Amino acid sequence: MRRKKATSASRDRPEPAAEPAAKVLADATPEEREDKWNLRPRTFGDCIGQGVVVEALDIAIRASKERGEPLDHTLFYGPPGLGKTTFARIIANEMGVNFKGTSGPALERGGDLVSILTNLEERDVLFIDEIHRLPRQVEELLYSAMEDFTVDIIFDKGAHARIYRSRLQPFTLVGATTRAGLLSPPLRQRFGIVRELHFYSEDELVQGLNRSARLLEMAVDEDSARVLATRSRGTIRIANRLLRRVRDYAQVRGGGKVSPEVAKAALALEGIDEVGLTPIDRRLLEIIVNQHLGGPVGIDALAATLQEEVRTLEDMVEPFLLHRGLLARTSKGRVATEEAYKHLGVEKVDGEGQGKVQRELL
Repeated sequence: MRRKKATSASRDRPEPAAEPAAKVLADATPEEREDKWNLRPRTFGDCIGQGVVVEALDIAIRASKERGEPLDHTLFYGPPGLGKTTFARIIANEMGVNFKGTSGPALERGGDLVSILTNLEERDVLFIDEIHRLPRQVEELLYSAMEDFTVDIIFDKGAHARIYRSRLQPFTLVGATTRAGLLSPPLRQRFGIVRELHFYSEDELVQGLNRSARLLEMAVDEDSARVLATRSRGTIRIANRLLRRVRDYAQVRGGGKVSPEVAKAALALEGIDEVGLTPIDRRLLEIIVNQHLGGPVGIDALAATLQEEVRTLEDMVEPFLLHRGLLARTSKGRVATEEAYKHLGVEKVDGEGQGKVQRELL
């Protein structure tokens, strides 16, 4: 942080009191603020969970560095918030190269991709989030870039069209997607490393929360961390977000101390129940149970009733409900499971879930 040079008059003045943390942070450089609040792991040694993925990547990176080659193109897939972007950054850090990131929807034209590719240095990591949303013409440019490290640039049109083949520096493409099934086979087959990221266990989330609490310079006991872990939907990103909300609540209403009671009160204010369901999760289950007699019901009908996009339900709501066994997908539509009835406090009248249901009096 740049400081003004002291004058002769200021030397005789008493030293000012320490600046508040908020003031110091406001005056910090962007790099200092990122170091202070960025909770992402930066090396494999900082990673918690995803042990098989970490081990496989560590072996591949060490071998690539010994040979002086770029790492094979890598694809990560799985629900949001499990660390796909973080792993891409870790790969760049472990390889000791530059990281450049973009997303599929941002690459609207082939020229956008060509501009990025031609500016990559040797063994750099190019990260494309939501890679399944690449436009077709942009995706086709990637084929030769990934296999031969070349890209064809077309000048003019029609009879005067000319093609110039530009050589690229060897690089590593890291793609991330929440919907691997939407990737075209030609693109998917060009990735040498394909890894699925899974939901985190409760113990892994507790470890992650303890690490994040240390970085945020706050004290969180084991019981409080476990309250957060059980409501974090198996996702480290959500765990860190809830940790920040609990910190705010504890500072304002808890005397600055985080306890299990304070954590539960803060999460109740956020609308998070004891297993991590949000209001939209509960509404979806209640609609299936109360309006559609437990299902099956189509996703389009649910989206219309909830006034949400189908993609929002498929990418953000359903994965955790399926993981927790609260929802089932069938060929006819979505069905509420026995666990869903128990969690909602609703009595299931008949064995097939097609009869009338009644809410228990609590």
